[in-house]
Amino acid sequence: MPAMDAPSVIEVKALRKSYGDFEAVRGIDFSVREGEIFGIVGPNGAGKTTTVECLEGLRDITAGEVRILGLHPQRDARALKQRIGIQLQESILPDRIKVKEALSLFAALYDRSIPYEELVDQLGLREKMNSYYDSLSGGQKQRLSIAMALVNDPEVVFFDELTTGLDPQARRTIWALVEQVRDMGKTVILVTHFMEEAERLCDRVAIIDQGKVIALDAPTQLIRDLHAHHHVSFTSDHEALTTALRELPQVEQVDHHRDHYQLEVSDIKAVATIITHLTDRDIPFYDFTIQQPNLEDVFIELTGRTIRD
Repeated sequence: MPAMDAPSVIEVKALRKSYGDFEAVRGIDFSVREGEIFGIVGPNGAGKTTTVECLEGLRDITAGEVRILGLHPQRDARALKQRIGIQLQESILPDRIKVKEALSLFAALYDRSIPYEELVDQLGLREKMNSYYDSLSGGQKQRLSIAMALVNDPEVVFFDELTTGLDPQARRTIWALVEQVRDMGKTVILVTHFMEEAERLCDRVAIIDQGKVIALDAPTQLIRDLHAHHHVSFTSDHEALTTALRELPQVEQVDHHRDHYQLEVSDIKAVATIITHLTDRDIPFYDFTIQQPNLEDVFIELTGRTIRD
């Protein structure tokens, strides 16, 4: 995570975006520090993509102030586009364009670019250089979109719903690439509705719902502030455990069905107490698991609905 005193590369103050009478973004404030992966998360329709497209200069701003690298997205549009990279939510290329042709085309759009051969090797596309776009897998298309976003050696990179539609293996490959981009010295803005993705990658996260930022902090701090219960589960064929477990300190609830026990505990320290209670009494137990609160729990608590509404 970048130092707290790292300079801000993005400043957003009281941002609003309206379409007629509908206000999609309703007064958003945040800043992004140099060198961090900053997540913008929320359900579909929350306003996160609209917010980012205002930052990128793809949509006019109704009200408020936005600065990217000290530049205004509309008034300084040409200068800004030379210094940022964008992977759009939907990137579609002609079916019969080759990977090397797409990269060469994008490189030609900028005043300066880096040799795209370096990106091809970093992103594992060397063997696909002469392949047509329509022959690529979903993961390969996403890696190509990353390469196109980086071909101008940008200082700030925007990734919008980068892993939507990918299988778990491809998603984790893309996660590693995002971290690699940050390690190249870039500042990354990651828009996603996958809470696991944001929790894994982001230094800080802004949760947006109904056009407003409803929480902003490091994922670990957001989870800590939730003060949510941990869940402990195990199996045991020992009889009459329920009453004894309920009497243990910090055990809030015990559910028992056949040989399966599930407990809610208010503090992770209660786990040691439960294990000690069982082992001291020679009570056999199996399949002991601990489920800790996560960022999706934070979202549900704040919005009162599941993340994929």
